[in-house]
Amino acid sequence: MSGIPLTVAGAKRLNDELANLKTVERPAVIEAIAVARAHGDLSENAEYDAARERQSFVEGRIKELESVLSAANIIDPATLDAGDRIVFGATVELEDLDTGEQLKYQIVGDIESDIRQNLISVSSPVARALIGKHEGDVVTVMVPSGEREFEILLVEYL
Repeated sequence: MSGIPLTVAGAKRLNDELANLKTVERPAVIEAIAVARAHGDLSENAEYDAARERQSFVEGRIKELESVLSAANIIDPATLDAGDRIVFGATVELEDLDTGEQLKYQIVGDIESDIRQNLISVSSPVARALIGKHEGDVVTVMVPSGEREFEILLVEYL
């Protein structure tokens, strides 16, 4: 797999963010710079400095998103035929064998990972331990607090 792996949903989120940066954020920053310039002396103008700093962030993020999207290998998990084997894009339900807690994660690309949304990076320790495994397998994952064992309850491609 060449390029940067992204799910269809991840690519959509990044495209939406890029569109917002170009159509909303960039014009707002340009306006803020114009307003700050109108205040006169730029050498001691905090509003101007803040607007230029924001412009730098917005332009940098636009370049980053354009670069990622141009190199993206977009994968639709719904079209994968991996059976109950875990590969990129899988949504996996796990049970922590120590606590009995059930967890659900989707394995996604590095740039789209967000643990608050249960999207874990394909390069994370948990995902690396899961890749290639099947429903019913028990995996041991090294986490900051030590080793944890998880049973794979369900593998889905949504």
